[in-house]
Amino acid sequence: MSQKSLIYALVAGAVVALAFVLNPSADQHRAKIKAAVAERSPLAGALGIGALAAFASTYHPLGVASYTTVNGKTVSWGAFGMVFFIHPSPEK
Repeated sequence: MSQKSLIYALVAGAVVALAFVLNPSADQHRAKIKAAVAERSPLAGALGIGALAAFASTYHPLGVASYTTVNGKTVSWGAFGMVFFIHPSPEK
């Protein structure tokens, strides 16, 4: 194995290890859901709709990433310590 290949393998291993360590927790997902609902609708935030949605969410860890669902729909996903809220599309 060449030195260049060894360096690439070590860097890839470090990135995967970092992804495992920084995988967002369920609490981080719930906090993001609450904040996103409050940002989208201040009234819903004041009424605690975001807290209710966060409470009803189900956390799914994948090791290097994670996501949450509410009623079978993905509402957030996260990796490397960051959580992203997915704005649900209206039913057709």
